[in-house]
Amino acid sequence: MVEKIIELEDIDPKIFFGTNNILFDSIRNHFPKLKIIARGNEIKAIGEEEEVEKFEVKINELIDFFEKHNKLQQDDIERLFSDPEMSKAAGNGGMEETLVFNISGRPIRARTVHQFHLVEDYRINDLLIAVGPAGTGKTYTAIALAVRALKNKQVKRIVLTRPAVEAGERLGFLPGDMKEKLDPYLQPLYDALKDMIHFRKLEAWLEDGTIQIAPLAYMRGRTLEQSFVILDEAQNTTISQLKMFLTRMGVSSKFIMTGDITQIDLPYKKKSGLLQAMRILKGIEGISIIEFDERDIVRHKLVKDIVRAYGQDENGVTDDETERRRD
Repeated sequence: MVEKIIELEDIDPKIFFGTNNILFDSIRNHFPKLKIIARGNEIKAIGEEEEVEKFEVKINELIDFFEKHNKLQQDDIERLFSDPEMSKAAGNGGMEETLVFNISGRPIRARTVHQFHLVEDYRINDLLIAVGPAGTGKTYTAIALAVRALKNKQVKRIVLTRPAVEAGERLGFLPGDMKEKLDPYLQPLYDALKDMIHFRKLEAWLEDGTIQIAPLAYMRGRTLEQSFVILDEAQNTTISQLKMFLTRMGVSSKFIMTGDITQIDLPYKKKSGLLQAMRILKGIEGISIIEFDERDIVRHKLVKDIVRAYGQDENGVTDDETERRRD
């Protein structure tokens, strides 16, 4: 048995340990084999030497994170303690890069390891495919990259698109003209832009075509040069639709496709173009595929548990869905 004392220098232990020691309890839960005690600004760990050494490494990573961000939350502890890649990225300063500032002046950065990989792969690839469950920040991070590229004059326009596929509902029953029917499908893209670009500037860019938001069907026949193009909900494209989209790629353009292959809403017997693209485009130079998972979920903490529960429950997927995904 060994004992190690780690001192919190210039850190308020009340903030570091959280209200009613909630953060300290979370730290202890990750090391059940150790006896961990907090007294004042000191943390004492008692146990087997190997476990104590592991604890010392992790707690120092946590201290470094706190000193850089001036905050600490349970999600931060979970990601730093559970994901070695996250710890490495944070330690190298890779998580510090600001993509853009939101309209309140808050910096928008990669918050998870796969968001970080998306940012890094963007530097060297022109086509990126980001897949994973809801709430992992795939589309939000992609749009942040697009806004940064536009503001830095690396591209002349942003084009955001989604397939207009119903999730158990039908367009025909919605009120209004075609634009009014389609706008709800595109609303998540507007929401992300409104968070990053002030209203008047966004309105001006939408008006002059610098930023374009349109259903996927409107892409046919176009050549998109010097553009940053994002296809959201790509799992709901057919094979022919996705081929059409990819062949729109022009000179000096960046394309990102995002999707969740567990939420395919295509009619029965129609195969997802995203599934095929992931299979046949893998390994091609200039194309990167980033697979997000539940560790990247940055919404309400229950979303992570919900995604995990559905993933573990085979009865949560219908036979038709299972057959479609296997194809």
